[in-house]
Amino acid sequence: MMQVTLTMKPRAKPFLPIEAEMIIPMNFIGNRELFVWEGNKKRRLEEVFTVRKEGNVNSPENIVVILRGDTSRVKRVGEYMSSGTITIEGDIGMHCGNFMRGGNIVIHGNADGWLGREMRAGSIVCHGNAGDYCGSGYRGEKRGMRGGKIEVMGNAGDYLGEYLTGGEIHVHGNAGMFAGAEMRGGTLRIDGDVRIPAANMSKGTCIVRGVVHDMLPTFEKIGEKDGMVVFHGDVANKGKGELFVKSVGDGLFR
Repeated sequence: MMQVTLTMKPRAKPFLPIEAEMIIPMNFIGNRELFVWEGNKKRRLEEVFTVRKEGNVNSPENIVVILRGDTSRVKRVGEYMSSGTITIEGDIGMHCGNFMRGGNIVIHGNADGWLGREMRAGSIVCHGNAGDYCGSGYRGEKRGMRGGKIEVMGNAGDYLGEYLTGGEIHVHGNAGMFAGAEMRGGTLRIDGDVRIPAANMSKGTCIVRGVVHDMLPTFEKIGEKDGMVVFHGDVANKGKGELFVKSVGDGLFR
């Protein structure tokens, strides 16, 4: 087993974003020199983080990378990651887990926008809140998350799982507007409340165990299952998805 601890150094301009797509387990095998971008300045990893390595392995699946300190402006951590583990002890910036293909990311704080953007496989667990577009595609992309699992213990922002195509997203708290918009497949679970879910979905399953505010009229009620009402739609898009709803507005379906 190998552990790599990256501790953020104090910065003169802590508001500057850091592009850190090189922070994936496989890049710490051997003595490869790694770089990040702080604003428009290319920096050696050691200029931004204190780096400590313990152990030596030849396989990324046996590497754990730990990020410490104020990492809220560090972006693209875990991009294209295929194996191993990344543990983030605080908050993390945008695009964490972009295009992830395997391995595990654990975030003990909050995650900024586009968490798990277009990921293919692997697991992301966020113990805090997630920002907008969690598990979605980037602007203009017609496919979002395609495999793997994202679990958010807190709340999620707007456009959760937009263009979701495969895999599973589970939010234990509330979500913002348009969760599951344009869904093409996969499973979206929201334990709390949401506004205007599953708009224009064509396939997949969306489950809301809280209250749906502003329920779209373009879903066809087809029955009840396990205390929830089952809808078919979005019929405006000739969709064949399933929307499970516990309650709408202030009243339960009967």
